[in-house]
Amino acid sequence: MSNHFTGLSLGPPLGDQRLDLCDLYAFQAPTDPARTVLILNANPTADALHPDAIYRLAIDTDGDYLNDIAFSYVFSPPQNGKQTVSVFVAKGTEARSVEAVGTKIISDAAVSFVGDKPNIVKSGGYTFFAGARSDAFFFDFDGIKNLFDIRGKRNFTEPHLGSKSPWTGVDSNTEANVFSTVMEMPSSELGANPVINIWGRCSVRRDGELLHVDRAGHPSVSSFFNTDDTKLEYNASEPVNDRKRWTDMFVHLMGHTGNYTREEAIAAIDVEGLLPDMLSFNPSKPAKYPNGRVFTDDVIDYRLAFLTKNECPPSGLKPHTDILKEFPYIGTPHPKKS
Repeated sequence: MSNHFTGLSLGPPLGDQRLDLCDLYAFQAPTDPARTVLILNANPTADALHPDAIYRLAIDTDGDYLNDIAFSYVFSPPQNGKQTVSVFVAKGTEARSVEAVGTKIISDAAVSFVGDKPNIVKSGGYTFFAGARSDAFFFDFDGIKNLFDIRGKRNFTEPHLGSKSPWTGVDSNTEANVFSTVMEMPSSELGANPVINIWGRCSVRRDGELLHVDRAGHPSVSSFFNTDDTKLEYNASEPVNDRKRWTDMFVHLMGHTGNYTREEAIAAIDVEGLLPDMLSFNPSKPAKYPNGRVFTDDVIDYRLAFLTKNECPPSGLKPHTDILKEFPYIGTPHPKKS
């Protein structure tokens, strides 16, 4: 969960963990603030990604919520515990194609799995990594289940905000791994004016058709706002249409979780920039959600405060301590349990 599950079924898209987008991060490189790091995490089992899928990191540079730059990651079929990845970058109107198009900047680079030395690939001004890493996301999943009644199709509504704290104080993710794609580049490549809007998409080809099965933008939005009835349409949709299609659903949920009036909910959504569901980042300002996102951001506390009008107490959890100061920044993966 930041988006570690999609909707209330707590299951991955099409029942396939490889298609599950988990988290999106954007921040200045710790070693060079003139460079930007964009991380898209998927597959909470941290195994090979889907060979029939396109994992896309898309960027709007001019505020119209349409893709101006798109990085597409395409993976080979895994063989004998190995997998390779090719990276395409498309710009302008070509970036709006749903296919992996544009210039191939990395070809058949080895993916790094648990126990491997990280394979760091450089191409021009780009530095790239793909493979298993320690999951930086921290959350108290049992506490969230204590806080909300999620039976049936209620979604995360009617929080139980009594005198007793819902939190257990236990981080559910201390030994979890995730599959990370890490792209670093000169911030000048992004053409920020001065803000960029970023989102991730996972599409998979089935019977000759490309299905858009998951998306990532703001942390803990799809997880908290969607229901089993809406998640398929939401994940297949594009940010440019979000405000028109999803505002009423968000307003309705916020009325339940925080007793917002319609006017209050729309004002809060606008202040946060929650719709369209894209992560905004101004590279000239310090990264901290909602300006980009860093590993130490407590996005669950942030989202629950938003949903409940600051009535939900903080969980008290601390960020993970295994993050790195050097590329690929996200920590070394935990050994696999036998």
